[in-house]
Amino acid sequence: MDIAVVGSGGWGTALSMLLHENRHEVTLISYSKEESDNLAKTLENPFLPGVKLPGDMRYTADPAAVAGCTMVVVVPPSFAIRSTAERIAPHLRPDAILVSATKGIEPETGKRMSEIVSEVTGKKTVVLSGPSHAEEVSRRVPTGVVAASEDRLLAEIVQEVFMNDRFRVYTSSDPVGVELGAAMKNVIALCAGVCDGLGYGDNTKALLMTRGLTEVARLGMKLGSRTDTFAGLTGIGDLIVTCTSMHSRNRRAGILIGNGMSVEDAMKEVGAVVEGYYAAKAVKLLADRVGVDMPITQAAYQVLYEGAPVGSALGTLMTRKKGREIEDAGWSQTRS
Repeated sequence: MDIAVVGSGGWGTALSMLLHENRHEVTLISYSKEESDNLAKTLENPFLPGVKLPGDMRYTADPAAVAGCTMVVVVPPSFAIRSTAERIAPHLRPDAILVSATKGIEPETGKRMSEIVSEVTGKKTVVLSGPSHAEEVSRRVPTGVVAASEDRLLAEIVQEVFMNDRFRVYTSSDPVGVELGAAMKNVIALCAGVCDGLGYGDNTKALLMTRGLTEVARLGMKLGSRTDTFAGLTGIGDLIVTCTSMHSRNRRAGILIGNGMSVEDAMKEVGAVVEGYYAAKAVKLLADRVGVDMPITQAAYQVLYEGAPVGSALGTLMTRKKGREIEDAGWSQTRS
């Protein structure tokens, strides 16, 4: 199959290598000519040091290169998803299968990445997501992800195209839950990094991760997703890998902030897009819009965008009014 991967960051490059390994004809499309020329010349992506890229893969910055491709994988940073979709839309085949592999929410609209791609191109879009560090996928580390779409046939086609003996792909009919879990875990991972930077322990991180996942599920249910999605690879799975690994740019940025570095300097120090920074704003606005209580997200927003001290933000979370872990605890309303 002729496949174009639009976005040559670490994740886009890792997916290109995977698809090339699966014997597809792959074109990796960069944002700039300088970027694509460098990839073609060095056969190495700076985000994946030490990983050799295939010499017979095509490298270009021309969005028209998607013309004729049966499948197009869209994987730019979340802030560039709309402009990227607009660049490729005029060149797509009428029957092209679109795959969104970017994790995030658009702040201005609250729309998921696949919603934006579908809106701009007029085509159904399959979501590909899961606990998958590009650094590990590019080095053939066994990995599992999810292909999600309301169209079963499209999800199964994507499953077949990407799956091999070290990259397992499951299907799901819940793209809403899959994408919300993918976007929100970046916010929680950034917060987990802050806790690490402050010197807190495993208890704190476990508290943050589990209550963070509760927030994600609460928002997801409000927007029509299924609860069981958040118990799977794109919920708890993605949350675990991002909150505990130093591969995670979100966690690394959080550690720097917890150590006392300013938000702006932490983003620069990491040296790549920290998706949790953008997701914190987008999810906070979305939660406000639909009336869902998300205290951890709110605290992250206050630290990242309003300059709140990290210590006081955590203190506010720990001193919230008493509550039940599960809303319906099975007790009667009156005490015996």
